[in-house]
Amino acid sequence: MFEQFSSAITMLQEKLFKWIDTFILQLPNLIVATLIVAVGWYLAKYVYKLIHKIVTGAGGNRNVSDLLGSIGRVFVIGLSLFVGLSVLGLSNAVASLLAGAGIAGLAIGFALQDPLANLFSGVMMSVKELYRKGDLVRTGDYFGKIDKISLRATKIQTLDGQEVVIPNKDVLQSPLTNYTVNGSRRVDVEIGMSYGDDLTTAANIVKKAIKENVKHIEGKPIEVFWTGFGDSSMNGVLRYWQSSTSQMEYLKSRSEAIVAIKAAFDKEDIMIPFPIRTLDFGIRGGETLSQMKVHLSSKDEKSLS
Repeated sequence: MFEQFSSAITMLQEKLFKWIDTFILQLPNLIVATLIVAVGWYLAKYVYKLIHKIVTGAGGNRNVSDLLGSIGRVFVIGLSLFVGLSVLGLSNAVASLLAGAGIAGLAIGFALQDPLANLFSGVMMSVKELYRKGDLVRTGDYFGKIDKISLRATKIQTLDGQEVVIPNKDVLQSPLTNYTVNGSRRVDVEIGMSYGDDLTTAANIVKKAIKENVKHIEGKPIEVFWTGFGDSSMNGVLRYWQSSTSQMEYLKSRSEAIVAIKAAFDKEDIMIPFPIRTLDFGIRGGETLSQMKVHLSSKDEKSLS
């Protein structure tokens, strides 16, 4: 029993001495590998700042600059780790790590399809600069101002004060209307007038009312188009342009246009008709109330005679 215990102690001592010898032999390589990793770690910070400065200076979006800088930093850190392991003679471990990283990357890619799609969509939108913070846009069922843009999602504040977070993938794949980018906006106002008034005269009155009372872009025309025959009125649409793209200014301008048109029509005695209903009192149709009275009176006289 004592001999077995003594033999175990001896084997343990041999192992410890062997590990110590190996550590002493590998100590220079370990120091070099540690220095490589440390230099790579600090160098990664400067690489991030350099890439960020270059991309931003070239007119790139800040989100794209952050992403590219982070990719460069991770690349430098990963490269320093692999070089450090190679210095320690762990080539097999490096190969295993590369193989494992490839498999893990594939698995992560499948698991994170939507987040990655949103990320790359955000990069594409940032590079193309489809819109900016504060722009008035419509995408899908949402209409409002851009509140925040990130590489994963876009936040829109609707006109009733609600915040909507839309994944960038959905924004990129859906039609998007930007009301701000052109710097001007067309105002459309529906109008109607009676059948008894002259269309050309009414159109000229509408144009004059807008020109004299409503702010508009002078270089663009004020247009009136008659669009159809309504139940009780001739229907048309007024179109003019304003320099402001704000939704509040749009509503204010349209309200001023309606007030100006109403005042002009009243002044020029242009009738804005109410809905009209024609009452037909005859069984076969086409008879007025007075005709029905005469018809009923004649029947009463015959019955009395």
